[in-house]
Amino acid sequence: MGNAKPFLQWAGGKRQLLNEIRKCYPVELGGRINKYAEPFAGGGAVLFDVLNHHNLDEVYISDINQELIYTYITIRECVDELIPALREHENKYLSADADERKIIYYENRDKFNKLKLDNDKSPELAALLPELAALFIFLNRTCFNGLYRVNTKGGFNVPQGSYRNPCICDEANLRAASEKLRGAKIVCGDYKLASDFIDNKTFAYFDPPYRPLSATANFTAYTQDGFDDTAQVELAEFIDSVSERGAYVVASNSDPKNADEFDEFFDRLYSRHNIIRVEASRAINSNGTKRGKVSELLITNG
Repeated sequence: MGNAKPFLQWAGGKRQLLNEIRKCYPVELGGRINKYAEPFAGGGAVLFDVLNHHNLDEVYISDINQELIYTYITIRECVDELIPALREHENKYLSADADERKIIYYENRDKFNKLKLDNDKSPELAALLPELAALFIFLNRTCFNGLYRVNTKGGFNVPQGSYRNPCICDEANLRAASEKLRGAKIVCGDYKLASDFIDNKTFAYFDPPYRPLSATANFTAYTQDGFDDTAQVELAEFIDSVSERGAYVVASNSDPKNADEFDEFFDRLYSRHNIIRVEASRAINSNGTKRGKVSELLITNG
């Protein structure tokens, strides 16, 4: 089985920064990766990079996005049921004209939100997972910029994108991802649940919701609860605690200095650690004139 890559488009995904993040892996310091934890799984660019290149004894991934985690579990456990469902979505969508595609997209968005609501009420309904995961991937591949945004009621509300020929069912990659995820512990929940897994043999990568660079920049709501400065402080305290146990940690975040050169929020918060500034392309901004190269932070304790 070949290498796997992220099966989703993901706003804030780390594919473009992989070369910089790899420089921070513990193997670069002469160590070995035995255990890997990623408590903000997202699109999994770093996850699959580590899985592709290192033989791991144990893997732990988690996210608070229930539908995302169900999709990871479905790919691991039910890929043979998922692929035909996705193929059906792909054939129907790609054979439709623009007006028909719009109808298909919003019908599927409504269906996804209904299943999402039903599953929120009865999470044990495992039979829903392949259908829910297929809709999740379909919407991700056909929505605007691969965003995942919910309204105050928790409903997915991203509009249709304008892709001419989206790849909705990448069978080879889904099968490779299924194989790579075998044996991984996949958890729906807060990053703090990783505490019992992370020890002095663990490489832990944290990619939380980024601190917005301005009040208007925070135009995507990943969950209903958000991730404010208090949450950023709590995460830093958690990273300090697992660092004291001997875990090797890398974390990503926005660089406040892009907007205010005197903003020392993360410099103070992670003063005990190494802070590396790397260049990244801003793929999504509500103001088109502000898209381009920005600085992002890589924080390490090694």
